[in-house]
Parts: sequence; C-alpha cells; structure tokens
Amino acid sequence: MEIRRYQQADCQAVAELFYKTVHTVNAGDYTKAQLAVWATGEPDLKQWDQSLQSHFSVVALENDNLIGFGDIDQAGYLDRLFVHADYQRRGVATAICHQLEQAVACRVVTHASITARPFFESRGYQVIREQQVARQGVLLTNFVMEKNR
Repeated sequence: MEIRRYQQADCQAVAELFYKTVHTVNAGDYTKAQLAVWATGEPDLKQWDQSLQSHFSVVALENDNLIGFGDIDQAGYLDRLFVHADYQRRGVATAICHQLEQAVACRVVTHASITARPFFESRGYQVIREQQVARQGVLLTNFVMEKNR
C-alpha cells in the first residue's frame, strides 16, 4: 500500500469511493433515506477538489487503485476518512489516520459516523457529544469526537 498526497487527478476516484463506501460500509447503521442524502451520487467535483486541495489530504493506493482517502484542515478538523469496502480492517484507515494526525500539532476533532465511532475510539478519541445533522430534511446521527495530543 502506498499513501501519498491528494492530487486533482484523484478527485473523480475519491468521489466514487466515497459514494460506494457510504452505500455499502455504512448501510448497516443508516437507513436507505439517510444514505441517499449523505452520498447522493452527484458530487460537485470542483467543490470536492477545492476542499481537498485546501486541506492536508492523502490517498491510499494499492497497485495504482485508490483504496482510501482522508483529509484534515489546519485547525485539526479531520473532515473525511473513507476506505473501500473490500479493504476494511486491513490497516488502511489506520495508516491514513496516522498521516492526518501527524500533519497537525493540535488536538484533532472529527464528526464520526455510527460506523466509524469504534475505529476512532480505538485510536484514543473521546466522544464529546452525539448530534443529529439534517440533510435535505433527513436526520443523520454522528458523534463529535476529539483526540488531545
């Protein structure tokens, strides 16, 4: 597995991996309606690229295939961390998360899905609060989590 900085050419593959991961890996913890508003399948690639370019963003590759990605901003907000369904529990998220955490010198905060909460807890993150996020009138549960450094 290779981890490298995100490049604009990765954007389409990142958006596709995000959609597929949400609709497979997270399907056990969220309803179809929730999944549909979380990952619509119609991403604004320009907006995604701008966001990923403005953060410290990395991708994980195996044999030149994108298998995961993540990003963190300068304030320590870990925005996204997604791994392809076929590569779950193989250390991909751990390797990406390590890179992201090392990129900032401050505490790290994330909004973890129900699915991701145990992963972040295993890395020393503490739940600050559970919250309901509304997307197109549909509520999604996630957890504000923090890791002090």
